[in-house]
Amino acid sequence: MRKISQQRYNSKMKIILEYLNVFAGSAIIAIAFNAFLLPNKVASGGVSGISIILEAIFSWEPAYVQWAFNIPLFFAGIFFLGKQFGIKTLIGTLFLPFIVFLTKNMDAWTNDPLLGAIFGGIGVGLGLGIVFRGKGSTGGTDVAAQIFNKFTGLTLGTCVALIDGLIVITAAVVFDIERGLYALIALYVTSKTIDLVQVGLGRSKMTFIITAKQNEVREEILHKIDRGVTKLSAYGGYTDIKRPIIMCVVDQTEFTKLKQLVKTIDPNAFVIVMDASEVLGEGFKKV
Repeated sequence: MRKISQQRYNSKMKIILEYLNVFAGSAIIAIAFNAFLLPNKVASGGVSGISIILEAIFSWEPAYVQWAFNIPLFFAGIFFLGKQFGIKTLIGTLFLPFIVFLTKNMDAWTNDPLLGAIFGGIGVGLGLGIVFRGKGSTGGTDVAAQIFNKFTGLTLGTCVALIDGLIVITAAVVFDIERGLYALIALYVTSKTIDLVQVGLGRSKMTFIITAKQNEVREEILHKIDRGVTKLSAYGGYTDIKRPIIMCVVDQTEFTKLKQLVKTIDPNAFVIVMDASEVLGEGFKKV
């Protein structure tokens, strides 16, 4: 009974944490919008980019514009794509413009459009990454992209790129080419920051080792580096002789030791090294 109660408690805390992530992430996006993007006219895609353009043309309040786009898009998503848009998406759809409205009178943190694009992109990427970790969404043009994806057959990435690209081009026409280029910088920084938040700072190395002394290498890795290995069946393309491959994932700090170990045992070993941005399981990050 105690174990079941603990599991229920953990489940509730997990749900609460996810909702807090959606609220916190949406607030960070809103602050980045008002502190960096809006004052520097960096329309880096999405509904926020549309609101910057319409604010410049018609002096419309960005928060109202975002609500005006987000809410219909949310219900369009339910109609065309089904009830996959949960309460957390609705929260992001409504809460983000609300914080934009509350912070509309805050002073710009920089009047340099390049700094605005870079740090605005970081802020939006950080906020979106946190929202995604809470299994939520801020709605907006992402929903439109999913609808286009369903009816056009284009990939989701292509649909997102087309919509954001159209917004950036419009910004370049309304403002100038330079602002459009700043918007592209912000988009790039946003995508990289989202990846950083999702995957984390930790980096590992995945190695494939082809050696005639596989047993010795395997034993040394197991006992001197304390990492597991996986043997993959393979055959030499030229000789057609069976030559198993040893696959091993190590922390970045352990890679030099692994490389020296293999070189000591078999100087003729063939080693392929790849970056592993996220590793889940024993000895690394918990699933």
